[in-house]
Amino acid sequence: MIEHHFDIHTADGLMNTFVVHPDEGGPYPVILFYMDALGKREELHDMARRFAAVGYFVVLPNLYYRRDRDFCLQERTEAAMTAMFTLMGSLNAATTACDTGAMLEFIGTQPQADARRVGAVGYCMSGPFVMWAAATFPQRLQCIASIHGANMATKAPDSPHLMAPLIDCESYFACAEIDKWAPPADIAQLQDALQKSGTPHRIEWYPAVEHGFVFPLRMGIYNKAAAERHWERLFSLFERNLKVI
Repeated sequence: MIEHHFDIHTADGLMNTFVVHPDEGGPYPVILFYMDALGKREELHDMARRFAAVGYFVVLPNLYYRRDRDFCLQERTEAAMTAMFTLMGSLNAATTACDTGAMLEFIGTQPQADARRVGAVGYCMSGPFVMWAAATFPQRLQCIASIHGANMATKAPDSPHLMAPLIDCESYFACAEIDKWAPPADIAQLQDALQKSGTPHRIEWYPAVEHGFVFPLRMGIYNKAAAERHWERLFSLFERNLKVI
């Protein structure tokens, strides 16, 4: 595979980004990979490589670039968690629109990326981001996935569940049974909004697993069987929307 580290120009600065794609063939369908709250790190790079290994051009940006180009949660100390939540709080629908627009412009300049075929996946804090991205760029995203997405239904006017009527593409939501960031009541609101909007979607509960179950280095939380199921679902989603013509 071919790997690059790019600084993507956005309206708010330079967004340091990991890009990976196969070394033969192409151009490849694109996956926009929105990171979780812990930051862009090698664990996520490895996940991006897994997408690339089956034929995708993957764009994984550091969404905290406005404040910190290098943040990665190392230890769950009080100070580190406070810093992480402060960074999380700096991101919203507006920053997502800015960053997604910059990524879409970037892939248009890359000969190995097929900018006509774009999907997106968001983990944890970025579950809402893929909803905002699809609502803002309905003509550009062919499918989205939220993996144990947090805060999917809030009282804010731009709550992710309220984006459902604006989303045209197929969406997939993997929900952990044990997840204080995405309780059943929130997911019920999301499901109701998706059903009323008529947008194609699937919400799947993963029993007896916790928030973060897909990350191999999340000690005591990673669940291999559930994580592999999530890979199966993502490969199927992207295959039928980005590769099947």
